Amino acid sequence: MLTIQDSGTTLCDHLTRRDWLRIGALGSLGLTVPALMNARAQTTATPRSRSFGKAKACILIGLTGGPPQHETWDPKPDAPAEIRGPFRPIASSLPGLHVCELMPRLAQQAHHFAVLRAVSTGDNAHSSSGYHMMTGVPHIPPSQENARPGAPNNWPSLAALVNRVKSRPGGMPASIVLPEHIWNDGNVPWPGQDAGFLGRATDPWLIHCDPSAANFQIPAVAMPEGMTTLRFDERRSLLDQVNRHVDTLDRAAAVTRYNHQFHQALDMMRSGPVRRAFDLNQEPAHVRDRYGRSRYAQSILLARRLVEAGISLVQINWTRMGTNLPNQGGWDTHAQNANSLRDHLMPIMDRVVSALIEDLSARGLLDETLVVWTGEFGRTPRHNGNAGRDHWGSVFSQALAGGGVRAGVVHGASDRIGAYPREGNVRPQDLNATIFHLLGIAPDTEVHDTLGRPIAVSRGRVIGQVV
Repeated sequence: MLTIQDSGTTLCDHLTRRDWLRIGALGSLGLTVPALMNARAQTTATPRSRSFGKAKACILIGLTGGPPQHETWDPKPDAPAEIRGPFRPIASSLPGLHVCELMPRLAQQAHHFAVLRAVSTGDNAHSSSGYHMMTGVPHIPPSQENARPGAPNNWPSLAALVNRVKSRPGGMPASIVLPEHIWNDGNVPWPGQDAGFLGRATDPWLIHCDPSAANFQIPAVAMPEGMTTLRFDERRSLLDQVNRHVDTLDRAAAVTRYNHQFHQALDMMRSGPVRRAFDLNQEPAHVRDRYGRSRYAQSILLARRLVEAGISLVQINWTRMGTNLPNQGGWDTHAQNANSLRDHLMPIMDRVVSALIEDLSARGLLDETLVVWTGEFGRTPRHNGNAGRDHWGSVFSQALAGGGVRAGVVHGASDRIGAYPREGNVRPQDLNATIFHLLGIAPDTEVHDTLGRPIAVSRGRVIGQVV
């Protein structure tokens, strides 16, 4: 029954012999003491409910570019035509919840979800609003397009913080990002995707790849033919000895990061379950077909395999589908919003997310796997002159399923045209605090930067209405 809550880039590169010898060392920072104290003061320790730690893993489905709230989880059928658009709402498997008709498969899975209809960043730029969503900290200044990583905007991402807390010394990374980093035109990377002032050793493992390719493999996790575990360990020991004694090597942060992630790749080679997870050929053809054969869809299938193999968090970033499509096949639908949604965006999204929910449920994994449907902001209520919707950070929708989430909940509401929160406003830091909580990480958990200074992993509050 519907409940309305309204209380107040990479290791796909090949390594040369010279690269093997140049790997080593540490570095990097950027946080003021006042900011540190402010972060600690704003952190609210939330009592641990029965949902605390219910999720063994999290799959973050990132719809980079900004999916529209009106054509997904928050249709406005009574609004004027220039606002509601050409699509109608349809009933879902959750009585009382209607979603856009472009989500017919997800509509049948809606009873698994908690929907947040009043999320906001107040930021209308991809880079800075995305930074706020990924870190839970507002960008300085807001609405700054083409913002780049670096101080003062170097708070660690959610994936990096999970990597810091969940990883074990000498083990595999706890967080993996697929199938590429997030970037603006010109390959300008967004801030908030790495470990920031925690240092490069905490970065999530970014893998640039195409799991839909017929010859897909990750060279870094493929054990060379004929290589036994004993021979592998001997070679790794030799490499460690070389690194320790070549004192004149450049100790730059980039080299350090490469060294850390290279050693993580070595650990993956030795881990049979993780190495096998990358072999999508082990999946039956009908399962791969159910997800869809696109790069993004197969990345989400790979994410399911990785969490089964023990990875704590996998983030999948939407990839643009080509210059031959409006808006390059991305969610930044400034032009031809309706056509883009109907012809390619929504069919891929609806198919793969519903397949993931069905797959996890059938395998008995949904209760322990948190699925987060997210983007950096929403779209404007009114269409522009190009039949598109523009950037809108004032209100948009997100959705959670599995992993301790209270299914069948709609928390918050936007106003009658989907422009501003009417009730139940959620900020990015609250969403991140909730994800941490479900993963068994208290939001007031402290980590230390490269100078040993403590920070709480979240400035937000757990959204009690959905856990």
